[in-house]
Amino acid sequence: MPLLSANALGWLIESALSTQSLLLGRAVHAHIIRTIESPFPPFLSNHLINFYSKLDSPNTAQLLLSLTPPRFRSVVTWTALIAGSVQNGHFTSALLHFSDMRRQSVQPNDFTFPCLFKASAFLHYSLMGQQLHALALKGEEPPNSITFCVFLNACSDGLYLKLGQQLHGYVIRFGFGSDVSVLNGMVDFYGKCHQVKYSELVFNEINVRNGVSWCTMLAVYEQNDIWDNAFMLFLKARKEGIKPTEFMLSSVLSACAGMAVLELGRSIHGLAVKACIEHNVFVGSALVDMYGKCGSIDNCESSFYEMPERNLITWNAVMGGSAHQGCADMALSLFEEMTSESHNVVPSYVTFVCVLTACSRAGAVKIGMDIFESMQKKYGIEPGPEHYACVVDILGRAGLVERAYDFIKKMPVPPTVSVWGALLGACRVHGKPELGKVAADNLFRLDPLDSGNHVILSNMFAAAGRWDEANLVRKEMKDVGITKGAGVSWISAKNSIHIFQAKDTTHERYPEIQAMLAKLRRVMKAEGYIADTNSALYDLEEEEKESEVWHHSEKIALAFGLIAIPPGVPIRITKNLRVCVDCHSAIKFISGITGREIIVRDNNRFHSFKDYQCSCRDYW
Repeated sequence: MPLLSANALGWLIESALSTQSLLLGRAVHAHIIRTIESPFPPFLSNHLINFYSKLDSPNTAQLLLSLTPPRFRSVVTWTALIAGSVQNGHFTSALLHFSDMRRQSVQPNDFTFPCLFKASAFLHYSLMGQQLHALALKGEEPPNSITFCVFLNACSDGLYLKLGQQLHGYVIRFGFGSDVSVLNGMVDFYGKCHQVKYSELVFNEINVRNGVSWCTMLAVYEQNDIWDNAFMLFLKARKEGIKPTEFMLSSVLSACAGMAVLELGRSIHGLAVKACIEHNVFVGSALVDMYGKCGSIDNCESSFYEMPERNLITWNAVMGGSAHQGCADMALSLFEEMTSESHNVVPSYVTFVCVLTACSRAGAVKIGMDIFESMQKKYGIEPGPEHYACVVDILGRAGLVERAYDFIKKMPVPPTVSVWGALLGACRVHGKPELGKVAADNLFRLDPLDSGNHVILSNMFAAAGRWDEANLVRKEMKDVGITKGAGVSWISAKNSIHIFQAKDTTHERYPEIQAMLAKLRRVMKAEGYIADTNSALYDLEEEEKESEVWHHSEKIALAFGLIAIPPGVPIRITKNLRVCVDCHSAIKFISGITGREIIVRDNNRFHSFKDYQCSCRDYW
């Protein structure tokens, strides 16, 4: 390395930190030792201490501090050490460093306190937090916009709503109620505390909004699943002449994923290409996630492989999309590729949820159990409720329902709703009403107001011809005031979203929809289709039950799709509840007689129907 100035060396250390390159940082450190006499200029020592602290090399950072003469140890030096300790979870060390800093009569600044508050919060040292609060208020720097922004960030991270609201009062009191940076911080703070109305009030108070203002409010809507508002705000920002940024597009793409609106997602993709940011790692990851959740696995895969740089979020998105669309082999292959020597990406908690889901979809019992065992042994990741639920699902799907129940009984943690729900689903599919009753009773205890579990149990008894028990479950629902949520399906056509409920008669094309439903019914009967009437709500006559299931919302949406969407274009339907057995059988049959690809996303997974087959292999 040629002889470099001190400023250039400082810049190289920052570059090594931003790229998380310990090797580069050490090389620069070695060059400093060879070319610059000790003691180093204070700012270089600060750069190095910050670098080693942030990259979790506390011993090296501490050694550098001891080699720095006390007169050169400024608040920047100590704050770098404290911030690095907090960032890497060494909370006690952070507070000890602060104690040493105070012994040397170094005063904390605006950046020191948030780190100390976070350390105190994680350690549950409430008294320490109160003392730090008092110290901050007694400080001699009057508060400025940076002070308020840093404190708001700390309140956001800890979800300290009351403290943040008190700080809001200080913002107004000290005359910063019109400072755009502080107000942007307030919007973010309230959004992370799920107080969206307050975020909107603050946003509307900003007289001159900048790009950050729009991005922050958009993120608030997206993070709180208010996707319609996110779309509307994005359109308003575009009309105001706000240029799309990586952060803005990734947020609106996440909203598209939540609503499963593929056409809008594709238009956002076009904006990203036009702005030359589609290969940005955040935008690219959001595109992969959006296409996966919108049921377009080909676009999901191509977006993934077109990315020049991928992070863990990208890998999780493509694996999750593959698993939920039934492309389990692809998801397992991606997991092997991700953890291979060529990529060497360390899987996370979420990664294992994705890959175990893929194993359950593929019926890969041995592979799934081996991966589950490797979580802690190989990667040091403690299994959580989602992982245990996946294992129960893996065993249940394979028909090993009793083994799944034994697994639940041996779990080291109390089974959650998702665990018992997986067992109940397996009992429904494999006709195990007695064990299903055990699972349902536990679900009723954990989540007594969820109508879905009652309906599954009732339908399970009905399918077994045990109508008295089925009706008893329905009666219990009524007695305690539990009502089944209305089934709603929606479909996008010609840049509009059309929403349908069961027995819906309000759509402007209702006569055409009914004509299509009647035509389908005639053709299907002629081809030998027999309706599965076990999904009917009551012990009705067979003809009445067939009429009941024929007017479910997903069938109405499909009939509309057949008359509104041109041949050759996949029909994409989203439903708020799980698709019923008869609708699943009927749509599978319709895909064959019409030659159409039909993709249904219910509240559990994707179903890709084509040529009389479904990607879920009739287990959902």
